[in-house]
Amino acid sequence: MPIDRAAFRNKIATQTIIAPGVYDGLSARIADAMGFDALYLSGYGVSASQLAKPDNGFLTLEDMQSRIASLCDVTATPLIADADTGFDDIAATVKTYEAAGAAGIQIEDQQVPKICGHIPGREVVTREEAVAKIAQAADARSDKDFLIVARTDAREQNGLDEAINRARLFAEAGADILFVESPESKAEFEKVGAALGDMPLLANMVEGGRSPLIDRQRLVDMGFSFIIYPVAAMAASAAALETAYRQLTDNDMETARVSFDRLSQMVGFDKN
Repeated sequence: MPIDRAAFRNKIATQTIIAPGVYDGLSARIADAMGFDALYLSGYGVSASQLAKPDNGFLTLEDMQSRIASLCDVTATPLIADADTGFDDIAATVKTYEAAGAAGIQIEDQQVPKICGHIPGREVVTREEAVAKIAQAADARSDKDFLIVARTDAREQNGLDEAINRARLFAEAGADILFVESPESKAEFEKVGAALGDMPLLANMVEGGRSPLIDRQRLVDMGFSFIIYPVAAMAASAAALETAYRQLTDNDMETARVSFDRLSQMVGFDKN
């Protein structure tokens, strides 16, 4: 469904945005009905649900294009979509995401092949190459309200100061939202917020990840205005799937589940 990107850009500039992670059609349909400000499509989620592979550089632009288009066709909530390192051609990737219906694109500065931002071993490209990517992305969009989310993974190998410096340069290059991946303490989140909180600033809350989970209002007070929960729903779904399949091995068909009528409504059948 077409979205009003200009209205969404204005919302980002004036209020806190909460975005849950979605990864497939059913998760997107359910989240879309909940009234969130935005949805967040992670490479981690698409790689797992579509390719049955880890978030370690297996995704292609075509994989993401098809998933974005299918979700935007049935949802009304603005979708921010992960583009990993930008694939082979930053400009082509931006144009593809924009045409597929996304409200914005996230591009990171890792070396290829990338790895999930909460798994150890990430390495980044040079600062100059990272900034050039964001500048190319900003120049490539045909809709000025299509958002560029600039992520740096420099914290792990290069330190927090380098990550903050890169984020500042990303803003100068045309980024709309800054994303310093995986600060490793509340004090580090505070430092990021103090340095960059005059821009829309993203906080990534991953249960069990490298960053601590921080109360939402505390994050806002620190200067973060865009808060994502990329794997919360997938982790809950995985737990439910494990339970359901285990019950089926035990021939247990009596456990309460979503009714078939309700499930049919969730996937898009008209209500009887």
